[in-house]
Amino acid sequence: MSINERQEEVIEEFSDFPDWMDRYQLLIDLGNEQGLLDERYKTEQNLIEGCQSRVWLQADMVDGKIVFQAESDALIVKGIIALLVKVLSGHTPDEILASELYFIDRIGLKEHLSPTRSNGLLAMVKQIRMYALAFKAKASI
Repeated sequence: MSINERQEEVIEEFSDFPDWMDRYQLLIDLGNEQGLLDERYKTEQNLIEGCQSRVWLQADMVDGKIVFQAESDALIVKGIIALLVKVLSGHTPDEILASELYFIDRIGLKEHLSPTRSNGLLAMVKQIRMYALAFKAKASI
């Protein structure tokens, strides 16, 4: 499934809940459905800078595609990173770098986050793109 197809899936899922309290609950549920990150990946190196909460992101290259795993100690933030992982994990570095993450605006996520959480969301996206750049550079050596 392409990144855009996954984004459309997320948009559709969130459109079932017009009320933002329900959408927050959906985010929390998505975060809770995501498996726990192995303790060995909860390192300083995997912590995303710029997030008020602690967010760990592990990226591995498997058969030319990046597989992300993540966890946060905050419920809503855990849901946000789970959404990003759902949309972007399992794609090539080029696909990730070329993607426009329009689902964030379409579900109204940015405007319903506090400024610190919004900054954290941007930091998460930036870190995912940095991993994609690093894996792309490594592959071309």
